[in-house]
Amino acid sequence: MNRRCYRLGRGHAAGFSLIEVMVAVLVLGLGLLGFALLQTMSVRFTQSANQRTQATNLAYDMLDQMRANRIAAGQYAGAYNAATAGAGCLPNAQVSAGAYKSVWECRMGKALGAGATATVQFANGVATVSITWGDERWNDADGDGTVSAAEGNRTFATVTRL
Repeated sequence: MNRRCYRLGRGHAAGFSLIEVMVAVLVLGLGLLGFALLQTMSVRFTQSANQRTQATNLAYDMLDQMRANRIAAGQYAGAYNAATAGAGCLPNAQVSAGAYKSVWECRMGKALGAGATATVQFANGVATVSITWGDERWNDADGDGTVSAAEGNRTFATVTRL
């Protein structure tokens, strides 16, 4: 029997070379960058969905208030601008459309920001609530790489018969 002894010479190194390690680190780094981008997009989607949910809840709250006070439902119609502070943020003992309007404006400001606006229309038993707020995380319409307030406006509208 012939026994051969194999030895690793200088030309045959065992283990990893520096180039292999660098390529592995590069692949790992690209994967982690992709994961970071995924997390960033997830936060964007979550914040945007939260604002849309807040706008939906505010619109239905206004419609419910109009349903509860059908005789004076037309008094809720008008333009609303978000308020973030002041006496209107706290409900008082008054149960009137004017008192509710100021409380609702404050709630809209706290939920959607100071730039939020709304319009409420009421005609022939049909109520329409439309809420617009700024969501600057989206809509680079002109493709310049930045999103302006005008590009980032979102609107939620709902129509119902009272």
